Amino acid sequence: MRKILLAAVAALLSTGAALAEEMKMAVTTSFENSGLAEVLLPEIARDLDIGLQLLVVGTGQAIRLGEAGDVDAILVHSRAAEEAFVASGNGTHRTEIMYNDFVLIGPSDDPAGIAGAASATEALSAIAQAGAPFASRGDDSGTHKMELALWQAAGIGEAARDVGWYKETGSGMGATLNTASGLNAYVMSDRASWLKFGNKGDLTLLFAGDPVLFNQDAYLPVNPDRHPHVKADLAAKLEAWLISDRAKELIDGYRLEGEQLFVFNAGHD
Repeated sequence: MRKILLAAVAALLSTGAALAEEMKMAVTTSFENSGLAEVLLPEIARDLDIGLQLLVVGTGQAIRLGEAGDVDAILVHSRAAEEAFVASGNGTHRTEIMYNDFVLIGPSDDPAGIAGAASATEALSAIAQAGAPFASRGDDSGTHKMELALWQAAGIGEAARDVGWYKETGSGMGATLNTASGLNAYVMSDRASWLKFGNKGDLTLLFAGDPVLFNQDAYLPVNPDRHPHVKADLAAKLEAWLISDRAKELIDGYRLEGEQLFVFNAGHD
């Protein structure tokens, strides 16, 4: 498993000159798919002289990497899992950095009629009732955790999600959007990944705006008391940068198709 995860490392920054220090951070596929990493990493290297190596995985895998001490920090989006990570002593604290939202995507003719739904759970109920194809990440990511919570809230448990229409990809956000495009299926995505996604086919954004779809990204340094080898000093330097005015300018300024993808709201709790 470790070899598989390390094979997913995103090689960053080839500035031509060796950077003074390097650290590892596990991040979600949604963060990487959004394109924001390409904006932030060169600036981090320039301002901090840190080579930041990303392990691009789902939230569940990112947390497991942190628990194993295989990374110095994680940037993920599943609050309950994050709080458990800190409470268990694997992380020192949780700092909110930015947010966007989850959206429901589907075929432009909307066979389940979710565009007029009053809530996200009503939209999922309509998809289940219609037996319309739905592509799920099925990968224990933050997006997958949110999707499962919404199915549960809609009263549609695992047994009711028939494999005839409910397709688990076991993949990241980009690959799952590709599957949805190929199947002309419904799918839940973070807004940033959807805007960045190039193979939309006949898919369109059909439902958004329910407060339950709020999607917060948080930074958690791995606890050096649990893993003495982690680079806690570099993790602290990076955190100070991520909550700075410079990061705010870059995060709030990142746009695609005229839309702001993330909103900076850095704060410690």
